[in-house]
Amino acid sequence: MSLTNIFTISGSAMSAQTIRLNTIASNMANVDSVASSVDQTYRARKPVFSQLMNDNMKEYGWGNANLDRSGAGIGVKVDGIVESDAPLQPRYEPDHPMANDEGYVFYPNVNPMEEMADMMSASRSFQTNVEIMNSAKSMMQKMLTLGQS
Repeated sequence: MSLTNIFTISGSAMSAQTIRLNTIASNMANVDSVASSVDQTYRARKPVFSQLMNDNMKEYGWGNANLDRSGAGIGVKVDGIVESDAPLQPRYEPDHPMANDEGYVFYPNVNPMEEMADMMSASRSFQTNVEIMNSAKSMMQKMLTLGQS
């Protein structure tokens, strides 16, 4: 694997973590939203990632496809965003303006503590990939000065 491929791999990871942070922000923004029916209630969303293999590089527009043939992954791609199937939280609040005929309102299945842990993990992963890119850049700059002495 060449040093330049590090930028492609870290770039794809940073893009994936940005999508992860956006879905977390959406979940946190809707943590207290209510609805009068199960069908209208917001459901927590999670991104689904998969390993980007060498054969798929050109298809997804990430750099060149002349990378190593070791079978190792060369990035990450987002396969989609799925809704959680965890149960919603019905609460008996007959005075609530959104209450249904039986007096229940439905709250989303968003767990704020889980979302905060995911946010910290995504943020640290993004930061780690930035540091990897900076280290690779520094190594490339050092290589350019090898023959100057």
